[in-house]
Amino acid sequence: MNKSAPRPASRAKIAMSAVAKPQLPAVVKPKENHPHQNIDRAARAGIARLSGGVSPHAFIEAWNDWALHLARSPGRMLELAEHAQANALKLTDLATDTKKTSATPPFAPKSYDTRFNHPGWQKSPFQLWQQGFLAAQDWWDYATDPLRGLRQEDADRTRFMTRQMLDVISPSNFPWLNPEIIEETLKTGGSNLGEGAAHFWHDWLKTATQAHEPAPEGYQIGKDLACTPGKVVFRNDLFELIQYAPQSEEVQAEPVLIVPAWIMKYYILDLSPHNSMVNYLVGQGFTVFMISWCNPTAAQAGLSLEDYRKKGVMAALDEINTIVVAQQVHAVGYCLGGTMLAITAATMAREGDTRLASITLMAAQVDFAEAGELLLFLDESQIAFIEDLMWDQGYLDRPQMARAFAAIRSEDLIYTRAVRRYFLGREDLPFDIGVWNADTTRMPALMHSEYLRGLFLENRLTAGRFAVEGRVIALKDIAAPMFVIGTETDHVAPWRSVYKTQLFTDCDLTFVLSKGGHNGGILSEPGHLRRHYRIAHRPAGALYVGPDAWHRQQDVKDGSWWPQWVQWLVSKGSGTRPAPAMGTARAGSGEICEAPGLYVLQP
Repeated sequence: MNKSAPRPASRAKIAMSAVAKPQLPAVVKPKENHPHQNIDRAARAGIARLSGGVSPHAFIEAWNDWALHLARSPGRMLELAEHAQANALKLTDLATDTKKTSATPPFAPKSYDTRFNHPGWQKSPFQLWQQGFLAAQDWWDYATDPLRGLRQEDADRTRFMTRQMLDVISPSNFPWLNPEIIEETLKTGGSNLGEGAAHFWHDWLKTATQAHEPAPEGYQIGKDLACTPGKVVFRNDLFELIQYAPQSEEVQAEPVLIVPAWIMKYYILDLSPHNSMVNYLVGQGFTVFMISWCNPTAAQAGLSLEDYRKKGVMAALDEINTIVVAQQVHAVGYCLGGTMLAITAATMAREGDTRLASITLMAAQVDFAEAGELLLFLDESQIAFIEDLMWDQGYLDRPQMARAFAAIRSEDLIYTRAVRRYFLGREDLPFDIGVWNADTTRMPALMHSEYLRGLFLENRLTAGRFAVEGRVIALKDIAAPMFVIGTETDHVAPWRSVYKTQLFTDCDLTFVLSKGGHNGGILSEPGHLRRHYRIAHRPAGALYVGPDAWHRQQDVKDGSWWPQWVQWLVSKGSGTRPAPAMGTARAGSGEICEAPGLYVLQP
């Protein structure tokens, strides 16, 4: 993670932004005899803005690879013709079955697709339109199955693109084909369409102006959300450190440091009082510290992964050691914060730093070979495209990241919401996770480039090629016990990818698989209905067991995994002690302001 080279002087003349742009790492360093390369980068950055940061070349290449391999596969083409014929016959039978002798339609939506839940879709002619769409979706799923010689990532991208195109023409998107919209229009006399048009105009203005709307009433930051009492006890240009007020005179001796992801704001772990992990830990007798990252601007484009490690996690540990003296720390990392915590822990192990009593990784990956559908957006062409966009503006902006996540589940996150809001005229009802999800952040250019290249694309951390301060680190050096949580339906950090932490470490490790997705599976507070989990302990040095075998061997336990985690933390501690003071008196520390601080409020 070396610092980048100085910028060429010519960039200042060519740059389209008034802000100086950092030199981002490149696979091939440009030669000195290409003085106009910045014109190319500025042009690509302009295209990236129009395409939402998606490289056209990457997807054209995938189509080309798929089409050429299909063209030389007459057997597969025959199979596709037969599959199309079979689907057409099923639709014909459905259309001519006037007596409805078959209770079950031939095609069913995917388990996560809620667009056809309205009972009107089971009546004629809407059922035929729905089934025609699902038949086309079924055929394209079959057509984009892997072909011999076809790169798997190109097969996946082709399937993803066909799904996106089909979603655009789904009958649920058209008012005259959707029975729910027709019913609502007749019921309201068309006022739903007027309300929807107003919603569309509001959303268009918000997108065009990039306006940051305040939180709705009842979901104010610091009052209703992120409201666990505490103080900001340290601040630098990268983060604020929050120390939460104890709820008892005696606390566990080892404090807890939580390292959240900086792709979103920290209060996903301190939402409403009833589902706040922070509030739960404090109530269980822990002294809890939380890193609240700043929302970077173009002026901070040069922040690197090493800055987040050294000026972030390590600086927080140093500060905690001045407040809770002579005690180890339970370190907790969530999502990208967990990846950074793993890097930090491996570096500390290499340096003989034993300040970590335990390490908890929540929905965090250390190996990115199976990192899920986000890999659809990542190859050399795509990353270079994003780098040029960040080179021009200094960061990856909120909408550019949000679109990528939304496209992965476009049926629900894009089209279902659009129909509900623009055609049914219904307001989005606020709820705590929804408010947090809309409160997005920016990613500094250099850090995000290093993250995408070094971790996602090149998978250096588990390949023995990730260097900190010029020396390679190894996860197997970590001796502190680990508690690792994956979630069953996580499409950001798939649980089998999270599970691979066991493959690259030798320490004492407990793995939990929780019901839910990337956020819901972590926010699994006691009393949450219909929650379950699996849990197993791996002693230090034990043989590796694969994820599917592990899954078969573990029984399902009802309820929340939080109490099990608290018991585990207590077992790795050294007892209790009087609650420490809030902050210290040294310069830059002490009680700076009330939680949640200032950085979480940055737009």
